[in-house]
Amino acid sequence: MRKLLVATKNEGKAKEIKQLIGSYFDDVVTLNDFDSSVNIIEDGRTFEENALKKAKMIYTLYGQPTLADDSGLEVDALDGRPGVMSARYAGENATDEDRIKKLLNELKSVPEDKRGAQFVCVLVFIDQQGRIYQTKGICRGKIAFEPRGENGFGYDPVFVPDGFDRTFAELDSQIKNQISHRAKAFENLKKILGEIYNENTCD
Repeated sequence: MRKLLVATKNEGKAKEIKQLIGSYFDDVVTLNDFDSSVNIIEDGRTFEENALKKAKMIYTLYGQPTLADDSGLEVDALDGRPGVMSARYAGENATDEDRIKKLLNELKSVPEDKRGAQFVCVLVFIDQQGRIYQTKGICRGKIAFEPRGENGFGYDPVFVPDGFDRTFAELDSQIKNQISHRAKAFENLKKILGEIYNENTCD
C-alpha cells in the first residue's frame, strides 16, 4: 500500500491535501494517526526552512513517504508580516479568530487600495528512498475589512484573492483548490509525483 504521511495535526489542511493529491496514494494520514504528541518547533526564518525541517524530522521518525508544508500570509502594509509567524501571530495558543482580530486591528487605518497581500505555500516531499523535492505556490489578493464566510481555515475569512470579490472562506472548495497558493504548489508537486509513480501505477 502506498501511504503518505502529512506532517501536520491540522485536519483542515489534511482534508485539502487529500483532495489535491489523494489519487496518488492509497492512504493519506496525519500525525494524529501516528503520535499526536510529536512537537516540531518551527523556528526557521523562511517557509522553506520550516517545511524542510518538518519533513526531515517526520521522515526520520517514521520512515514513511512524508509531505510537509509551511504556509502563511504576507501583508504588504505590514512589511510581509505575519509571514512565517502566521500560525503564532497572536500567541502560541491563539485561535483563528484571535489571529484575524489582531490582523484586522493592525490594518484598521489602511485603505482598501493599500491592503494587498499574498498567501505563500512551500511543500517538501520526501519519497520512500529519502529523496527530497520542493515546490512553491503564491496567491495574490487583499485583506477584507471584516471576516466573511464559513469555509476554509486560518486567515481564509479575510483574504480576497485577485479576480474575486469573495473571501477564500466564501468560495466553494473546488474553486479555492484551483487558485490557492497551496493548489499552485501542489500542481508542481503533481508533476513530480507523476514522474515518481508513473501516473496511475500503484506499488
